[in-house]
Amino acid sequence: MGFGGLFDYSSGMFTGLVETLGRVVAATPEPPGMRLAIEAEGIAADARIGDSICTSGCCLSIVRLDGPRLEFELGPETLARTTLGRRRAGEPVNLERSMRPTDRLGGHLVTGHVDGIGVLESRIEEGDWVSCRFTAPRNLLAQMASKGSVAIDGVSLTVVDVDPTSFGVALIPHTLACTTLGDLAVGDAVNLETDLVFKYVARWLEARGAAS
Repeated sequence: MGFGGLFDYSSGMFTGLVETLGRVVAATPEPPGMRLAIEAEGIAADARIGDSICTSGCCLSIVRLDGPRLEFELGPETLARTTLGRRRAGEPVNLERSMRPTDRLGGHLVTGHVDGIGVLESRIEEGDWVSCRFTAPRNLLAQMASKGSVAIDGVSLTVVDVDPTSFGVALIPHTLACTTLGDLAVGDAVNLETDLVFKYVARWLEARGAAS
């Protein structure tokens, strides 16, 4: 069975490979949510109202187009679970359009449904690479494993190691140059999405245990 038989692409699926950096133009309160306007010249040309865009890890639907500007509406759940409500004009964001069923899966399956927020605990430069360690909620750490996948602000990365309070990743020069992760400083918050397959396996084991 292909991925098309397992997942609903109409709601947006992503690979965690950032296409371009956008820039926040405005973040306007619209209680109980807000409207986020992003300049995204690299992908706006063929965008349409309703398209799903992974925005620093969060799947958002375009509600208005104005030249290179994309506008999104963020609800209370999005503001509570992600860092997008903290974005200010001029700040960069990672952008990726939803994948098509025929696309190559270069990263890993990313839904754009943020599970929680992590915080950069340490950043160590090792030549052209950077090793980063993030603290995260325990329930999310339980869904990570060494050599497994995690999406940080929408970027597909391989987990180096996990301990009871944090996990580590290594950032290559391309990732540092082409995503917002290159500008992260200790104490910065990031959006986290754990591996989708891991979630399904964990849920199956939970249901199996309850049934027995």
